Amino acid sequence: MARTSYTGARVFDGAQFRDGALIVEDGMVAGIGTPEGRVVDLGGGVLAPGFVDLQINGAGGFAVDEATDLTVLETICAVQAQLGATGCLPTLITDTYTATARVVEAGIAATKAQVPGFLGLHLEGPHLDVRRKGAHDAGLIRLMEARDLALVIEAAAELPALMVTVSPESVTADQIAAMAAAGVIVSLGHTDCRAAEAQAAMAAGARCATHLFNAMSQLGNREAGLVGAVLAGDGFAGLIADGIHVDPVTMKVALAAKREGVFLVSDCMALAGTTATEFHLGGRRILRSQGRLTLEDGTLAGADLTLPRAVQVLVDAVGIAAQRALAMASAIPAAVIGRGDLGHLRPGARADMVHLGPDWALRGVWRGGVAV
Repeated sequence: MARTSYTGARVFDGAQFRDGALIVEDGMVAGIGTPEGRVVDLGGGVLAPGFVDLQINGAGGFAVDEATDLTVLETICAVQAQLGATGCLPTLITDTYTATARVVEAGIAATKAQVPGFLGLHLEGPHLDVRRKGAHDAGLIRLMEARDLALVIEAAAELPALMVTVSPESVTADQIAAMAAAGVIVSLGHTDCRAAEAQAAMAAGARCATHLFNAMSQLGNREAGLVGAVLAGDGFAGLIADGIHVDPVTMKVALAAKREGVFLVSDCMALAGTTATEFHLGGRRILRSQGRLTLEDGTLAGADLTLPRAVQVLVDAVGIAAQRALAMASAIPAAVIGRGDLGHLRPGARADMVHLGPDWALRGVWRGGVAV
């Protein structure tokens, strides 16, 4: 296949901006340099690696729930690609053991079918702290039992990646260690734990935190909470950068304190990629208004956000350097799930790409060099 060169936009390779055209051949990045073959002029903006979203609760009108099957996961991943996330972890929030097992089964089917963009699953709960439940159903939150642990360990062996959000109050150190040993990415969240408890969980094998600042114990002057443990630690942390879940000033302080490891998540719901103004989740009504998703009592219920929009917020409202914001949507989340083949545009990488305009709005998406 002839080479195609993409010109007219700054190229971000996953770590830094590079001069020259991005050259693609047979769906792979051939290099960055002098244009060769067919030339596509992008007319400005930035060409970056396809974004990787590790917290996707749904899209295209479909939620990740007990009804999820292969077709639903295919739809969610396809819609997410149109929104800039060329790879994602569909995410199940707190539910029954049966629902969790069904979603895992669907994820394994998606793995075998090699669904484009499907990178694994994220199980956000049900082993959380009811005091920090957020929009999760308090009646379904429970301690981790032997069968829950067995399900997670078996799933990790069948999926490309598995992230599990837990609270230190609902799991033991031995359970965390067993999950980590099986390859599970154990993430701490929805917890009112003290910093010492969080650090003990990290020592046992937890290496991530779910939506930093939201649904967790906060940084205080006499007790650092999970926020303090995360900012002082060397693990990873997801961030919902919509300017609603976390104030821009707070984001700026956090990113100054923690120079590495913070990545962007959309935490989007079934409404992503649609114009719908409401939907039902677990029998509860979710309302969409002015960039917010809430339960009827006003509790935030996921986010009405895309990763390109999150990058824009970081650059324009928070004042973060563009290369760092772009890495937070690409190279860093790819590293969290151990995918060195994603999140960058170096020679030999798959040509998953996004084109962003000067205002950071999404202009184009490619998977394997093919326009979405």
